[in-house]
Amino acid sequence: MAKEFYKEAFQYVMEKLREEYISKNNEDEFTFWFNMNYVEETADSITVSVASSFMKTRLNEKGYFSLLEKKLKETVGKDVKINSIVVKSENQEKEKNTSKAASSKETNAAGSQDFSLENPPAEKPAAPKKHPQLQENFTFDTFIPGDNSDFAYKASLAVAQNPGKKYNPILIYGGSGLGKTHLMQAIGNYIYSHGGEKLKIYYGSAESFTNEFTSSLSAKKANQFNNKFRNLDVLLLDDIHFLDNKMGVQEALFYTFNALHERQAQMVFTCDRPIKEIKNMTDRLVSRLSNGICIDITIPNYETRVAILKKKLELTGKTLDAEIIDYIAKNVETNVRELESALKQILAYADIIEQKPTLEMAKNQLKDILNNNTVQNISLDVIQKVVADYHQISISDLKSKKRNKQFIEPRQIAIYLSRELTEMTYTEIGNEFGGKDHSTIMHSYNAIADNIKIDSKLESKINLLLREIKEYKK
Repeated sequence: MAKEFYKEAFQYVMEKLREEYISKNNEDEFTFWFNMNYVEETADSITVSVASSFMKTRLNEKGYFSLLEKKLKETVGKDVKINSIVVKSENQEKEKNTSKAASSKETNAAGSQDFSLENPPAEKPAAPKKHPQLQENFTFDTFIPGDNSDFAYKASLAVAQNPGKKYNPILIYGGSGLGKTHLMQAIGNYIYSHGGEKLKIYYGSAESFTNEFTSSLSAKKANQFNNKFRNLDVLLLDDIHFLDNKMGVQEALFYTFNALHERQAQMVFTCDRPIKEIKNMTDRLVSRLSNGICIDITIPNYETRVAILKKKLELTGKTLDAEIIDYIAKNVETNVRELESALKQILAYADIIEQKPTLEMAKNQLKDILNNNTVQNISLDVIQKVVADYHQISISDLKSKKRNKQFIEPRQIAIYLSRELTEMTYTEIGNEFGGKDHSTIMHSYNAIADNIKIDSKLESKINLLLREIKEYKK
């Protein structure tokens, strides 16, 4: 075998993968996840370097190393194992050293110390200062980052420490109750409590923004509206999916965005889905909102749910037996809000009857919640309706044989979820999708299952739909 024979094959595979991502308009995804370099090789393996232990873990969990091994086998005709090591770049080391140096000195109010996503510095202790629009308990200290939200947490902290400089704008998207609003308000609270009392910080929902805009038009006070929003230092706008099909408000936000960007004011947005999937959002506004960094938050895994419960107990000064925490974490999977609600219900009941919480008590108190989320109660009709509504198409389009791009992916997603959430066979699912044969259904299922491994946006969409299906009420 020629020296470094695999190096050329590795570079070829990486280039082909990059082209695949570009063809799906996901080049940023490739740049983020495949930020690795060839290091060395043996007779049956390649060692690559990655930027952090966090990335190494995520690459393995999401199947990217397995994908590379599969592509390499197709290229060289034999199994080649991918090994990985963590090697920080010179820039990362400089940032780390700069951060350490800065932390030993007194920093200014705007949080001028540098920041590395891999090693974010701890929050600077400060006397609590309450912003009138922000909830005091929504801070970085009370947010529990996990596999589902670690990158969003670190990027948000970077924004808070260097507003208008690090990532601007930042858009955090994901389903209800996963922590988007918490992180957004944590950014505002951090900036405000670290010397930002004189800054103009606005937090509100897109609905509030819309109401203020329409009221200004009715009262003929458009200039007053513009002066208020275009001279902010920090804009925190929640749930911008509310602006869907509201063209006048979208135009107002577009010009507000331009004015704030020119002033280097920090902008943070949240949305329930990737911004490009909002059908009736103008292209120019989508372009502006996507021009910074877009990060998704997904459903927390078991370990993160346990950590969240323990943190909530710590904050309330309460305790629960490990078996109760384990029971809640294993059975309440949908979102953080439901997790907290379940915990509060058990603690409240125990306080009322003045007894120590028991596992049997927890099971009785949570039976209604768990029954509502039981997979056996999910029908294929609900899956089809939720998927069709999300993509703004009809159920008949979902079941049809139309090959337009706007119908193919929603149909494959609905088929994938039908297989995952019901006990139906491929043939039975095919009958419910316009009489398609089992091989077509199997192909659709496998297409989504494979793409989830390489497309984090698709993975987020699946998680969002999964949650909406479980929470659906007729």
